[in-house]
Order: sequence, then C-alpha cells, then structure tokens
Amino acid sequence: MRSYHLTALGTVDGYVLREEERPEPGPGQILVRVRAVSFNKRDEMILNGVYPMPSKPDLIPMSDGAGDVVALGEGVTRVAVGDRVIGSYWSRWEDGPLTYDAADQLGCSSDGMLTEYALMDARAAVRFPDSLSYEEAATLPCAAVTAWTSITGGAPIVPGQTLVTLGTGAVSLFALQLGKHLGLRVLITTSRDENAQALRDLGADAVVNYRSEPNWSKAVKEFTGGRGADIVVNTAGPGGAAESMRAAGLYGHIVQLTTTAPGVESVSFPGDAWAQTMATVRRVFVGSRADLEQVVELIAATGMKPQVDKIFTFDELHEAFRYYQSGAAFGKVVVTV
Repeated sequence: MRSYHLTALGTVDGYVLREEERPEPGPGQILVRVRAVSFNKRDEMILNGVYPMPSKPDLIPMSDGAGDVVALGEGVTRVAVGDRVIGSYWSRWEDGPLTYDAADQLGCSSDGMLTEYALMDARAAVRFPDSLSYEEAATLPCAAVTAWTSITGGAPIVPGQTLVTLGTGAVSLFALQLGKHLGLRVLITTSRDENAQALRDLGADAVVNYRSEPNWSKAVKEFTGGRGADIVVNTAGPGGAAESMRAAGLYGHIVQLTTTAPGVESVSFPGDAWAQTMATVRRVFVGSRADLEQVVELIAATGMKPQVDKIFTFDELHEAFRYYQSGAAFGKVVVTV
C-alpha cells in the first residue's frame, strides 16, 4: 500500500510517499480502505511544528478521512466489514468531557488517514449516510464537529436566536449551514465582497465585510435590534476577540477557537465592552465521537451537503496542500485516495 509520512517540518515536501506492507488490525482495531481525506488548519500547524500536542515520529498525517471497513480486529462488534465510515478526531473520546487518558488524535499522536489503508481504534469509527460521497464525508470530523460543539455546547439552542460566525473558513461555513438547520438567524463576516452571494445561497441572513466595516459589531447590533448575538463563533483568534465581545448579547456565548497568533501573547477583551455584558467565553477543541454522530444524524435527516471547494488526486498531495495554504478555497480541499 502507499502512505504519506511526515519526515521534515516546515515544508510540504516533508510529506514523503512510501510503499509499505498493508497492516493487520489488532484487538479493538479496524482497517479502513481510505477513499478521501481533507485538510484542516491543525494539519498545517503540525507540519510547521506549532501544534500544541506533540505528534508521533514518522507520522502518517491527517485526521479527516472516509473509507470502507475491510478488516476487523479481535473483539470488534460496533462496525462491520463493508461499512462506510469516518474517524472521530479524538479517537478514544467517546462522549462526555474529554479526559487525559482519551487524549489521542488521529494524524497526530497516532497515525492518520493519508494512506490507502488506515488502522483505526474501532471506538473512533462513525458510519455516514448514503447521501454523502466519500469526499463530502471526509470533511466532517474536525471542522463540522468544531462548528457543532461551538453552537450547541453552551446554553440550550432556541430557534430564532442569532449566531455570528467570523470569516469563510471551513468551520464558519459549517457553522452557517448547521446553524440554519437548527433554526438560527446567521450573520457571517467575510473580507471578500465576491463571496457574499455564495454565503447567502448557503443560508446566511446577513453578510458583513469586516475589512470595509472593521467595527462589525455595530452591524450585529443593528441586525439584532440592539440586543446583540446569542452565539459568536470567533475563528479569527485574538484579533477577533474585542469585536466578538462587543457583538455579544447580554447573556451571549463567545466561542474562542484559537488563542494564539504570530506576535500576540494573549487574548484580551476590552473592559468597556465586558462591562456592558454578562457573556460567557469558552473554548472548544473539536468534540467527541458522540458529537460527530449527532452531526451525521442531522445531515442524514436534512440532506445537508458540505461545501467542497476542490478535489485533488492522491498523487497531487503537495499541490493540494499548497492550494489549501493559499487561502483561496471557499470550502474544503479534498484529496481522493
């Protein structure tokens, strides 16, 4: 079989393709014939050596992939040969709060999905519906689950509430789509006016260009009749913290997804803005297998389609990663295997 291994940091050329023996699943494991994988920001962070969790040597990268179960290890009963599955980002986090003994990530502390045949802890496997292609299903484990837990992990959702999500990265696009299916009014920000219609086509109720309107919280207040947002998903890191606080409603929930940026030592919220709200700030680190299963259930029930920007072949991996790094994609970048 063919697998990519991360052999050097800081360059896409550090991904080296090798021929190796197909593995056999051990107790509690499954073997998946991978059909598609997708890129996430964390893959770029691992490549650049700045991800907060150490990765194993000679890593097979990528957490997000979809394929077919082709072999079962001893004791595995929760999936069967022939099932179409994706793997949960945290391979041993099944439900409830994350614990240290469950802190194992595909494509980081254990080998991932950028291979023709991937070994996986059976506890990580989630079946996906026939309505999704392999390429579409491969987009879900990181970005879709992050969006889901950002929206649903705070106070109970009430249809008609307002969700604000920043930028047009994969998490924000999933937040837009999932939020609409949950009955929320969604305002999304972008730096590109040419994306506005595509965002409205995905369901956005309002689109704000944060470059031409850097104080975009004012637009949020106008959109909500002065009340502010119920949920703000800040994908912009420390740079989006101040306006997120100003945009939040009295008991709003701000999800601070990233806490670091080049040259920035801390996340800070302006005192004058915080003095006018009792908003809650929380962190999200993707989610459990149960969260992924809930996303899949919603997609199966609604027919929702993930936003895929471009699909590359397995042999085009380096070109695909460079395209992903360019920031030009509107939606997920996928590689078929």
